[in-house]
Amino acid sequence: MTTIREQPLSSPMTWRADTLLENDGLVMLDDGCLDEVARTAAALGANPLPIEALVTDDFEMPACRAAMARVRDQIYDGIGFAVIDRLPVEQLEKDISKKLYWLLMSMISRPVAQSWKGTMVYDVLDTGKKSLAGSGVRSSKTNGGQSYHCDNTFNLPPDFVGLMCLQTARKGGMSGLISLETVYNLLLEEFPDVIPRLYEPFYFDRQMEHAPDDQRCSYKPVFESDGRRLFANFNPRRVEHGYELAGKEMEPDTREAIQALQQVSERSGLGKSFEFERGQIQIVNNKRMAHRRTAFRDWPEPDRRRHLVRIWLRDTGRPFYLG
Repeated sequence: MTTIREQPLSSPMTWRADTLLENDGLVMLDDGCLDEVARTAAALGANPLPIEALVTDDFEMPACRAAMARVRDQIYDGIGFAVIDRLPVEQLEKDISKKLYWLLMSMISRPVAQSWKGTMVYDVLDTGKKSLAGSGVRSSKTNGGQSYHCDNTFNLPPDFVGLMCLQTARKGGMSGLISLETVYNLLLEEFPDVIPRLYEPFYFDRQMEHAPDDQRCSYKPVFESDGRRLFANFNPRRVEHGYELAGKEMEPDTREAIQALQQVSERSGLGKSFEFERGQIQIVNNKRMAHRRTAFRDWPEPDRRRHLVRIWLRDTGRPFYLG
């Protein structure tokens, strides 16, 4: 049962950019891990199999399992994110890189569908389209900048979101992370009157990710708490699109709450920004961290286009999109 938290949060996840060291979050794949990666890559190349059929128990990778256990601890009870450095994608076929990434993420939690159609491995590429209310076009399929958000807030959010970088953009596309515990503490301090409204439901645009005859909007709170931890459905843009799609005017207290969220989360010095390099894997706690990327300009050559690969992970429920 949700309890409105009235006291500031204090945990390893309550950080600001200036309280993190440059390499905080970095998890290196050591020589033992890279030897296992090379052997597994050879086995995958010699034995073709669909990525979704790959099971970690079929591969001897104890060093990688130990490394992913450390990642799991870091994203669940530590600072809330990790940057795994790195898979040797320059030496591997793209398909093999994706399969290795799948196996590493499967050591952390269970991969689940990322769309109503059941997509399990999602390619983040610019399609040239625009993300508009009700369009079903996700911002991950554009080259536009993103505000801070948690993934799939409008349906069933994954516990963790993984992203692997196969190709970087020509310019831009910087990654950003922010602690929602820090955001919440600032709201308590500066905008305490909006806190109760943020525990009440808002309309969210579901981005056409539902059955054809289902509701186009969901209705849920931004913040939930078990009394100890804070969980967030944090995506102000999806809320704005939700009200537009539902044909509803935001009440003054609703608009004030969303504006306070945007104002605090975009404040300089709170979020951590970094360059996402080829072969690196970023994984975040999707219910306690928010992430974004800046706008980018791509290379003209198709094979050099910015290309990330996303995997969603959940600890409970079935692998279906809606659990």
